[in-house]
Amino acid sequence: MKPILTEKYRPHFHFSPLEKWLNDPNGMVFFNGEYHLFYQHHPLSTIWGPMHWGHAVSRDLIHWEHLPVALHPDEHGAIFSGSAVVDWDNTTGFFDDQPGLVAIYTSHDSYPDSERPRQRQCIAYSKDNGRSWTKYSGNPVLIDETKTDYRDPKVFWHSETKHWIMVLATGQSVTIYKSVNLINWQFTSEFGEGSHAGFWECPDLFPLPVDGDKVKWVMLVSLGDTGEHAEGSWTQYFIGDFDGETFINDHDKETVLWLDYGRDNYAGVSWSDMPSSDGRRIYIGWMSNWRYANQVPTKEWRGVMTIPRELSLASSADGVRIIQKPVSEARVLRKRNNTLKDKLLTPDQSLSIPLESTLLELNLEVEFQDASIAELTIQHSDSEKTVIRYDAEAEILSVDRTLSGESDFSSSFPAVQAAPLKMKKSGVRLQLLLDASSIELFGNDGECAITSLVFPSSEKSELHLSASGGSIKVKSFELHELSSIWNKEG
Repeated sequence: MKPILTEKYRPHFHFSPLEKWLNDPNGMVFFNGEYHLFYQHHPLSTIWGPMHWGHAVSRDLIHWEHLPVALHPDEHGAIFSGSAVVDWDNTTGFFDDQPGLVAIYTSHDSYPDSERPRQRQCIAYSKDNGRSWTKYSGNPVLIDETKTDYRDPKVFWHSETKHWIMVLATGQSVTIYKSVNLINWQFTSEFGEGSHAGFWECPDLFPLPVDGDKVKWVMLVSLGDTGEHAEGSWTQYFIGDFDGETFINDHDKETVLWLDYGRDNYAGVSWSDMPSSDGRRIYIGWMSNWRYANQVPTKEWRGVMTIPRELSLASSADGVRIIQKPVSEARVLRKRNNTLKDKLLTPDQSLSIPLESTLLELNLEVEFQDASIAELTIQHSDSEKTVIRYDAEAEILSVDRTLSGESDFSSSFPAVQAAPLKMKKSGVRLQLLLDASSIELFGNDGECAITSLVFPSSEKSELHLSASGGSIKVKSFELHELSSIWNKEG
């Protein structure tokens, strides 16, 4: 029987654990018709502790089957983040007539007779579609005693050089290795440009076509929270070229490109082994922030993932940039809708719609006549609201959660989160996904994203759209009520 979860703040169409702690997504791989999602998991507590790999599978990226814990701590330590691949050609020698799954992960403990952390890379394999795992008897397969932060391997097959490639977070850099069998690894290069506002974690490296044509390589790097910056933990990205050994950044080494301008999208990586007939690069992130992840006001569980997103590259006035959109599979959640077109709003006339559900998708296109600001307010209660604002003069999109609900668990939580977003033909297009305790906002078909947790006390609210300094035209307004994945029929 499928579970029906209704706890306060429980997300209804984002992935969350049935109970206890969740953080980084791990080992995402597509195999035999299933999307595998592993994740950092503490099965005994709702706060971070000895890490395991939790496990779930899906056939549509939206509805998930929760499976038993895949990897448990062992004599090498706790099971930190990593990746998984399909060993199609049995390069490891672990398999017989059929391909199988190999997980590559960081084991974490301490050096003997020392408090110094020790991080080493290990592997495990599965012959039954990820339902059971055998750890390699020769673990660990990669060690460097000179590096303390040495974790989060992301591995993929590079067909041009016929090698497995590993990108590994190593302090303030990404170190790249290659292998023919996932067991014996050779150093090739190290990359360390961009922002160093936090320790580097959870790298990813993959190719994407630009405007559907010439291929460039994208490197993702998450920045851990050092306590020095208000934003806490963030994720940056780089665009460049990769020859199987070295990544060359297209930008100067000081250029920083942010993947998401909200406080709550961290440690995300992409699925491996997507079928060529699909061709998408699909990404998912942990929807939280180390600044307050252990304190968010959920009780039976802590931790939730973003909606899976399709990544692409597009040219812009500022150069090539990542575009990210919710996967098309999310449309299966749509139920009743409310639409209108070509409605003029003045400072004296706003649009107000009562909301019967906290599960919503809004697609909105606004054209600025002479207004300076457009505001979309989610009025959770008389005293609680979340304000989405577009400043047409500054060309800034923001999400203000300073009054969005419960926030006294962290002084860092009340915040205005802002992203640059240029207008297109005097207007902007917004897509908003609203779940019980989160908002995901995409500007101009994915040119920017702002991901934010919110914890309102009420389950019913109103939506208000207004203009300041002049008029706006609502060219299109499409509001969908969404289904819960916890329903019996889900």
